[in-house]
Amino acid sequence: MRPLLLLTLTLAHAASLDDKISTATAGFSGTISIFAKNLDTGATFGLRPDDRVRTASTIKLPILCATFKAVQEGRLKWTDLMTLRDSDKVSGSGILGEFSDGVKLPLVDLMHLMIVVSDNTATNLVLDQVTADYVNDYMDKLGLKGTRSMRKVLGDGSDLKAPSGFSKAGLDPANRKYGLGSSTPREMVILLERIENGEIVSAEASKEILKVLKRQRDTNGIARRVGDLVVANKAGALDHLRSDVGIVYAKGNRIAMAITCEDVPKIDWTSDNEGLLLIAKVAEILVQELR
Repeated sequence: MRPLLLLTLTLAHAASLDDKISTATAGFSGTISIFAKNLDTGATFGLRPDDRVRTASTIKLPILCATFKAVQEGRLKWTDLMTLRDSDKVSGSGILGEFSDGVKLPLVDLMHLMIVVSDNTATNLVLDQVTADYVNDYMDKLGLKGTRSMRKVLGDGSDLKAPSGFSKAGLDPANRKYGLGSSTPREMVILLERIENGEIVSAEASKEILKVLKRQRDTNGIARRVGDLVVANKAGALDHLRSDVGIVYAKGNRIAMAITCEDVPKIDWTSDNEGLLLIAKVAEILVQELR
């Protein structure tokens, strides 16, 4: 194929993807931030890819990576036991609120609960051991300066705990608006790509991280409209925000993506939240078109 013809076809394809994303997002009154990369071809798509956004529970992915790093360094062991107290329990997603006061749980189980069912209490118990500052130090080593763990989870709705477990970044008044954490779509995709390439902590650790992400149970966003394709992802939600970061394993094309819908107009905790439906639609387009 002649170089000029190839360039023309490439530009036409890019325009098609831009048009389809633009059409899909046109009716959304909030702000959507996207970055996606085809890990096999290198093709990318971005819409406000470098804007810092609130992470909600997607910050649990950096926490997960930092926990594996802390174990590798010998700071922690997967068999370390944490005692669950009633005072530790926070509202929102998860199951530890149903456990008895005084139950002892190993770090490995808390790590799994933090991701697989997005357990907020488990996340806080993990952060008690790892610390948000350690998470941020590890993100710095990876060059992800916009990805910050700010504090422990407060809970959901009107049943909130007092803020605690602040990192240095979380104590900065300029970061209060981010709540639990901040990142950018591009940085989340960089983190996902490095995990997929076996570069986070070690090849073995990266493989285990992916196994955990593939077991998480929130399929309302990225995984919603991609059929039976395997997805490794972590979602996040706040009253007016929906977010999802993950890798879709399409045939011959691994598509890493991070999508955040901010300022979702209506508070809706059903699976038909406008932000979730938009994430699903965008993810479907990216899987089909990002070649």
